[in-house]
Amino acid sequence: MRVLGINAIFHDPAAALVVDGRVVAAAEEERFSRRKHGKRPVPFSAWEQPVEAARWCLRQAGLTPDQIDLVGYSYDPSLVLPPEEMGIDDTWDHLRTMYAKEAPGFIADALPGLDRDKVRFVPHHVAHAASGGLAVSTAEPRSVLVCDGRGERASHLSGRYDGGRLEVLAGQRLPHSLGLMYEDLTSHLGFLRSSDEYKVMALASYGKPRFLDRLRAAVRATDDGGFVTEPIDWEELAPRRRADEDWTSAHADLAASVQRRLEEVLLDLARWLHERTGDRILTMAGGTALNCVANTVLHREGPFEKVWVQPAAGDAGTALGAALHVAATEGEPLEPMPGADLGRGFTDEEIERALRTARLPYERPADLADTVAEVLAGDGIVAWFQGRAEYGPRALGHRSLLAHPGRKANLERLNDVKGREQFRPVAPMVLLERAPEIFARGPLPSPYMLFVHDVAPQWQDRIPAVVHVDGTARVQTVDPEREPRVAALLTAFERRTGLPVLVNTSLNTAGRPIVDDIKDVLECFGATPIDLLAIGPFVVRRRP
Repeated sequence: MRVLGINAIFHDPAAALVVDGRVVAAAEEERFSRRKHGKRPVPFSAWEQPVEAARWCLRQAGLTPDQIDLVGYSYDPSLVLPPEEMGIDDTWDHLRTMYAKEAPGFIADALPGLDRDKVRFVPHHVAHAASGGLAVSTAEPRSVLVCDGRGERASHLSGRYDGGRLEVLAGQRLPHSLGLMYEDLTSHLGFLRSSDEYKVMALASYGKPRFLDRLRAAVRATDDGGFVTEPIDWEELAPRRRADEDWTSAHADLAASVQRRLEEVLLDLARWLHERTGDRILTMAGGTALNCVANTVLHREGPFEKVWVQPAAGDAGTALGAALHVAATEGEPLEPMPGADLGRGFTDEEIERALRTARLPYERPADLADTVAEVLAGDGIVAWFQGRAEYGPRALGHRSLLAHPGRKANLERLNDVKGREQFRPVAPMVLLERAPEIFARGPLPSPYMLFVHDVAPQWQDRIPAVVHVDGTARVQTVDPEREPRVAALLTAFERRTGLPVLVNTSLNTAGRPIVDDIKDVLECFGATPIDLLAIGPFVVRRRP
């Protein structure tokens, strides 16, 4: 069975393809359109479909639209209530419902040959749940926790998978929403809501949670598996910040307070869920699951032995979840998600042809890893473009910007290259076998960079570029069997420096999606002070 998944209604439009129970392709529309998050999450944009991502998924599998058996669309307009019943202050919200009802026609028009009657509406939070619970590599029963801004009428789902069937145990109706609360704070602190929430998480490390008592009164779990989020007067706690203003300790303290309260409520939800399931494994999805600090608290203090987070936990992941849910509903046996590298890739011949067309001097070294390691050891910045692009917001060694972790100044240097705020941390990638001696109090392996770990005291001065202000790092572990080229680079770098760690941040500049195709990376390389581009087996050096 061939099932196409589509996410389009809010933000991060994406497409995914499941063939005979196996995930063969998944990509976000932003990587093709070059618009960050694909579009803004306003009702007027809900008609837009991830057309280029869907077309690419079909090409990747060698399929035409008429060969698709079913389409899962990650929103069910029949579940939507009037805005006033949901407490949503948006007079145009009805447009989402109208456009969602017409989505089968929009998709069929974009993919000529596809029968619109093959489109199945999948509830938004069910799609999130499936992206975690049906993608994890285990057959044992597993709990699932979904939290985000909103779906049709809710903002949360707690449930359990046993095989391919979801049992919903709790859900929280709007207007109560942990995700919308965090979005409101993001806007109040001068960042772009539904986009920059990760900046608030980073800023929180610079503050103290001195407003926590106020927040505990307004935001709290309930005994039915849900929670309450009462309106908060942010202005009483810290002044609204303009985007061009510097942040103050009050802003950092407010961020720290909300971050801590989010962690506490998520812990309460996880404990309630575990009391009812007794499962060993918790799978998580929804935009809130991209909060790696909160994920780590659930791992350290929660009742589950293992926490697995969908690497595309945001709305993009619901395209995959919708496809998996439809396939499971049809009785299709499912294989676990093979990894996050589900996007576009290019042959050596395609890369070389593009380099020749661009008239760039390039070379094909006998040992790519050693050549790149030499540049990194000499404190050069490297653009690393290898294999298939990642699905989700994290660069995981396929579309990455790399640097020496032993130079503290490289944090500021990389933030300048990318054009982003200096309080933002960069992450380490590390060989899996070396991770336990360097990083503690977090789950290992950690291949998707979705948890934070304490950096061992004896290593903090050795890799200062990747140590956040609170002594933690958002780690990506590298398994040589899964990522042999990245592992070879780390090994070559350690031979030269004694450090089995590299700085890894996404290969993009502020406000732009991660580079995806060859043209994107060549433009980025030409416009930024990157010293070396490693693209496939080739390297391009910065001209003197």
